[in-house]
Amino acid sequence: MTRYIIIGAGAVGASLAAQFHAAGLAYILVGRGRQIDHIAGHGLSYRRPDGQKTVRLTTAHADTPPPLRPDDVLLLTVKTQDAEAATAFWAWQPVEGGGVSADLPLVTFQNGLASEDIALRRFSRVYAASIKVPARFTEIGEVVVGGAPQPGIITLGRYPGGLDPTAKSIGTDLAAAGYLTEVSEDIRRWKAAKLLHNVTNVVELFANVNARSQEAIAALSGEARVILQAAGFDPAAEEERRVDISGWHVAENSGIERGQQSTWQSFARGASSEVDYLNGEIVRLARLHGLAAPFNAAFQQAAALLARDGGKPGTVALEAVLSLAMTIKG
Repeated sequence: MTRYIIIGAGAVGASLAAQFHAAGLAYILVGRGRQIDHIAGHGLSYRRPDGQKTVRLTTAHADTPPPLRPDDVLLLTVKTQDAEAATAFWAWQPVEGGGVSADLPLVTFQNGLASEDIALRRFSRVYAASIKVPARFTEIGEVVVGGAPQPGIITLGRYPGGLDPTAKSIGTDLAAAGYLTEVSEDIRRWKAAKLLHNVTNVVELFANVNARSQEAIAALSGEARVILQAAGFDPAAEEERRVDISGWHVAENSGIERGQQSTWQSFARGASSEVDYLNGEIVRLARLHGLAAPFNAAFQQAAALLARDGGKPGTVALEAVLSLAMTIKG
């Protein structure tokens, strides 16, 4: 029987563990710090649109990882900025019966395009997941997931491309855990499509939703699409989905607030920022292909300075960032 080792106990990892727990799938949630200590000692406060409950999860601390088995699958749910350290640590853990975990399947759940290539340096069987899970983690021991009726949408595939029985099996288990799931032969297209959305997360650090924020969102996403296409990516379109998501939505009064996505949550908690792997990925690709990405560069810089100075969301005006973009654009 497949057992899932969920590496990272934030919003995505903890909610996956809660869904696996409810579905009777074998798993261990592994984390660090106060979050995993709280969950181990008191359970996870898991809020869904149909109610809130405390779930007693199977956990382990990353400092004392569980013995790994040949049929384990590793799910990497840390943020992209932590993927290098996490894969370096987990790749060389011993597996019962001989060998190391670098030969086990590893699924990346990060936004952006970097984690898969980081993982391939050490893991021979890398799978990528493009996820749409409206989740919130701002309080230790509590995770909110507002997707309804399913918690979220997951597209999964072998990286860099293709399908195999392992991908299909993981997809089947994710569907059993309640997610709207499909497997894809070209997961890079779905990862690129998700990045078009994720580059706009940064706007929430500087403004509420208004006319100027919509201007910024359009500029960031439009610029990202041009750069991705120049770099050889063909972002997937929503109408290409084979799974029916027409009934899925973010429930009202679910605890998911508009304008408070994962990047905002990281700044609100004082955690590290993933902006360098979202907007910074577009900037990197632009530089590789002799192009300019002034909007993504300006928001990347503004977010970095906000983090450097210990700033909180809403303390820097959006107009200042847009002016910086115009300056970079020349």
